[in-house]
Amino acid sequence: MSTEITVPKLPESVADATLVTWHKKPGDRVARDENLADLETDKVVLEVPAPAAGTLVEIKVVAGTTVTSGQLLAVFEAGDAPAAAAPAAAAAPAVAAAAPVSDAAAKAGPAARRAASEAGVDLSAVAGTGKDGRATKADVAAAVAAPKAAAPVAAAALAAPSARGEQRVPMTRLRQRIAERLVSAQSTQALLSTFNEVDLSAVNELRTRYKDKFEKQHGVKLGFSSFFVRATLEALKKFPVINASVDGTDILYHDYFDIGVAVSTERGLVVPVLRDADTLSFADIERGVSDFAARARKGALTLDDLTGGTFSITNGGVFGSLLSTPIVNAPQSAILGMHKIQDRPVALNGQVVIRPMMYLALTYDHRIIDGKEGVQFLVAIKEALEDPGRLLLGV
Repeated sequence: MSTEITVPKLPESVADATLVTWHKKPGDRVARDENLADLETDKVVLEVPAPAAGTLVEIKVVAGTTVTSGQLLAVFEAGDAPAAAAPAAAAAPAVAAAAPVSDAAAKAGPAARRAASEAGVDLSAVAGTGKDGRATKADVAAAVAAPKAAAPVAAAALAAPSARGEQRVPMTRLRQRIAERLVSAQSTQALLSTFNEVDLSAVNELRTRYKDKFEKQHGVKLGFSSFFVRATLEALKKFPVINASVDGTDILYHDYFDIGVAVSTERGLVVPVLRDADTLSFADIERGVSDFAARARKGALTLDDLTGGTFSITNGGVFGSLLSTPIVNAPQSAILGMHKIQDRPVALNGQVVIRPMMYLALTYDHRIIDGKEGVQFLVAIKEALEDPGRLLLGV
């Protein structure tokens, strides 16, 4: 029985999507729930699963097309292969647009597949540096550049000017959305940053003392995320305006704490949200952050994961950043920036000692947050981290 494959219902906040890649071509047999195509929105990549075991008969929309909820994408035949295949001439354009996907392409992320398609690169020939050999967008770019760099140069050409090529690559939907939100935040909010530094000796000592027992009991590693989230929560409770947002000429105070944790992916930065973070234990926070990171790499975050949030934390230190000024994730009013932990000489009780230090940055909306509150909020985080017992006692 023939079935129409349509665009899944998109959330109200998403008007349309881009059909990025077909993973099957007409005539291919597929299993139930096997992914047929990827749809990219400005927040996540959605999969189009097969409704049952059967055969993809005809593709109606080529890759690169903007589609909306309910739009017809393909015709599918459940059960055994259909008795008569679609006319070859009619199917030719769709087949050309939906070339077979190799094992390497199937393992690669949406951004890498799109970059390879645009550059005409065979993913099976790309050396993947991602997890389990997965090819990344950067790997594709390196593969494109490598032949040019390695190509032999004739002696007569050595004196000639070098070629000056350019490559125009459309922004992904996510990158477009990131650009819009960052520009909007800077143009609509009065952003100001304040800085401090924190001695992480006490946190390091606790992690060293309990990391093995913690992982054995809870099944997750004890990282820095839980300490910073818990310290942030204690500071937010003391300064509720940092957890608030602007709504017209009103200040909207939130009596809940949904903490966004920035995660870098091949497609760009996303900020999944830990809901009601004040109710979570250290283990719950570590599990949540670890789950976000794993699903972000696979492109498996949902729109619900990325919606909302009252405050955000970003960690440029994982990439080596020593200091930065993060941009607020509007409509939130503030964001905490973590940075690289570095052993530095500091003065302590009249003596110079070496301690693991981190610079902290708080960017905030000066329309509703005064400098005094911004500075004291950051100091409260610093004090909680330098004396982690405060996190247990709530002082």
